Amino acid sequence: MDILITGGEGQLGKELKKKLSECHSVHSLGKGELEITNKEQADFVISNIKPHIIIHAAAFTAVDKCEKEMKKAYEVNSIGTGYIAQAGKKVNSKIFYISTDYVFDGTKRFPYCEKDNPIPISVYGMSKWLGEKLVLTYSDATVIRTSWLYGHYGKNFVKTMLDLGNRNKIIKVVNDQTGSPTYVNDLTDTIIQLLEKKSGIYHVSNSGSCTWYEFAKAIFEKAGYDPKRIFPVSTKEYGAHAKRPCYSVLDNQALLKEGIKPLRNWNEALVEFIRKETKS
Repeated sequence: MDILITGGEGQLGKELKKKLSECHSVHSLGKGELEITNKEQADFVISNIKPHIIIHAAAFTAVDKCEKEMKKAYEVNSIGTGYIAQAGKKVNSKIFYISTDYVFDGTKRFPYCEKDNPIPISVYGMSKWLGEKLVLTYSDATVIRTSWLYGHYGKNFVKTMLDLGNRNKIIKVVNDQTGSPTYVNDLTDTIIQLLEKKSGIYHVSNSGSCTWYEFAKAIFEKAGYDPKRIFPVSTKEYGAHAKRPCYSVLDNQALLKEGIKPLRNWNEALVEFIRKETKS
């Protein structure tokens, strides 16, 4: 089976290529090979490859930068997604779009299910939600929402904390945003299972939840660093440019209906990540 991955240079794209290449013909393309905001290029590349499946992982994910670079956010996350969906439809590709928990406003106090109405509160969240709406106009499309992603490639929160652990500094981390950290390897395994399932919206994140502060403390504890160097602050005190949902835990009911086992607890996944990361 021919599979096209957009955003091939990202942490998810690289892990998808690694695992899918074992059984499939994979075309993993970065921005240099496929500029998704260029409609003609998207049409040309996809019409030549004619993939059975497109996993659209390319995105502008810098949440605060999206506020300052609004045009780019909508061009990449919304319009570019529409171009990929249109081009894929012409060659009958099945499309999987990687979205985010940030499509929700965070006012709930129990996990968001797939049927909940998105109410984005940031440019990033809105641009991703519009991307969802565009891709779902394509008849055979699946939206996969995930959260607080980290993996072995590129930059992410866990790697930043591990790097800070080697330095003798006080660290301040937000303690009033709750979500579910998700290990890229676990997300990838579930995406592969979803390739054979019916189209729709799926929430895919590791089980359990924590605040960013609790997550940072767990990283330090599991890596053997002193968690007392980490101090909790409020979102307001931290002063991030973009608004973020204060609660964005995802309910994985759609996975269960398809007979897919929910992802393991985030603590267990984090232990494996740190073990592999410190070995390399």
